[in-house]
Amino acid sequence: MPTPRTAFYGALLWAMTMGASALVTLLLDDWETPAKIRIVTMLFAVGAALAFPIGLFAARLVSQGRRWEVAFAAAFVCLAAATIGLTAGLFALQYRSYYAEWHAPVFTRTWVLQFVFTTLIALYQFVVLGIRLYFPVGFIALFAAGVWFARQQR
Repeated sequence: MPTPRTAFYGALLWAMTMGASALVTLLLDDWETPAKIRIVTMLFAVGAALAFPIGLFAARLVSQGRRWEVAFAAAFVCLAAATIGLTAGLFALQYRSYYAEWHAPVFTRTWVLQFVFTTLIALYQFVVLGIRLYFPVGFIALFAAGVWFARQQR
């Protein structure tokens, strides 16, 4: 298990880095309004903050007692998957809350179909439109986090 201190400060640093990655890309693209840029930046930061302890735990679980290269790969894959997965999940929740007012009454068959397909569409849109916000800053940070993790496992 990661120490609480590592999990807390790592999550804070990871959140700032992923938020900055999204912010830089959105500002360079001259995207929408400042309010919408803030919302997307916060979404990426919160997703990253939640993902860091989970990704770190998964990486430690996968790389126990293995070589440096395995530890690096485990951190790279686990942090990337956790960060993208949790951020996409938050995006899907926000997307779903927007469309909820036009959906059928809760827990009906129609509502279940609308819920499932709205969530799947949100995840698809995140993959198509959101992943690019991690490049290049987020990718560089992911590489650096992988190296840091591998060096800690020695």
